[in-house]
Amino acid sequence: MELIGKALIAQGGGPTAVINQSMAGIIAEARKHKQISKIYGALRGVEGIVNEDFIDLTQETAFNLDQVAQTPSSALLSTRVKPDANYCKEIFKVLKAHDIRYFFYIGGNDSSDTVHIVSEEAKLDNYEFRAIHVPKTIDNDLVVNDHTPGFSSAARFVSQAFAGINLDMNALSGVYMGIIMGRNAGFLTAAAAGAQKFPEDGPHLIYLPERPFIMKNFIADVKKVYDQYGVCVVAVSEGIKDASGTPIILSLLKDVEKDAHGNITMSGTGALGDLLTDAVKKGLGISRVRSDTFGYIQRCFLGCVSDVDQQEAWEVGEKAVQFALSANCNGSVTIHRVGDYAVEYRMTPLAEVAGKTKYMPDEFINAEGNHITDAFKNYLRPLLGSNRPPVARLRAPKIPKILNK
Repeated sequence: MELIGKALIAQGGGPTAVINQSMAGIIAEARKHKQISKIYGALRGVEGIVNEDFIDLTQETAFNLDQVAQTPSSALLSTRVKPDANYCKEIFKVLKAHDIRYFFYIGGNDSSDTVHIVSEEAKLDNYEFRAIHVPKTIDNDLVVNDHTPGFSSAARFVSQAFAGINLDMNALSGVYMGIIMGRNAGFLTAAAAGAQKFPEDGPHLIYLPERPFIMKNFIADVKKVYDQYGVCVVAVSEGIKDASGTPIILSLLKDVEKDAHGNITMSGTGALGDLLTDAVKKGLGISRVRSDTFGYIQRCFLGCVSDVDQQEAWEVGEKAVQFALSANCNGSVTIHRVGDYAVEYRMTPLAEVAGKTKYMPDEFINAEGNHITDAFKNYLRPLLGSNRPPVARLRAPKIPKILNK
């Protein structure tokens, strides 16, 4: 028996460059099926659901939908609210009142947890309902998935930014540190190495949350690189931790901000970059030391979107609808790599994904814990997409000296 009713789409957590591709993929596929009578969008995620703040996406034009799909950030707006059991009961109450039978929530770890809780609430009420989690996160930390939509474009931005930084630093020498998003997983920080072309290119050092950050080792690493090349470019994850597992940034902030999920706010401060800059200046006596905190800029940067990311983000939306109608179960759409390079999409039980975190595998991190391996570069390369800008050097020979031999 066909399940007939309305579909609801929502977006949660941090925006990405391709999250709207997933929304558009859901809408385009849902329009093909008569079981779905209307397609609603909830503004500001779960907040919009409990407030019944809906728009009728059934009436969106195909042309404008295509334009929105190519636009970064969350077109339906987002939220950081983490629903508890009571909040989810309110969500379910609204879904039932509007005859929502298909719920598609595009988001990361916490969003998958929300889908799981709401789906369980529907079961308790014997309400026929399909709840599908559609993956999204620039952190690339959703378990089961080979990678997640949003990561590839953010990685492309980080890769290209560091390629430019490397050129800048080579021109005038010095030490540079870029602080990159990544609370517990270092995938995005590791992507800084994605544009390395020559052996001496930066980033020369990469520090990830998966390995303890020891200040004296960091200073020694910088000195070794600087002595060899006269320049040192460093990529650092905002989530680096000491040997006890305590985030380094906690030692720098008097007032620690936390979001609704209980996560320490790391991206709104340049404190970590300032700490490392001061440590290098004092420890090594190098005057030209600079740092940047990338913050939000890497999430939705216009004109730096991976075409592979766009395609896969659309397809996970399409597959979400197909699974909801054919698999007759709730779940999370997951991406799996096959061959070199292709992907396939599977339906994974929500309990296997919800609230869990994927970390950088050991084979992606070098033995010293201060860079990545070729295995990670091979993993990353197809995700960055095509038509990346070239990085070249002058190859003309030197002319013999006459006066200063």
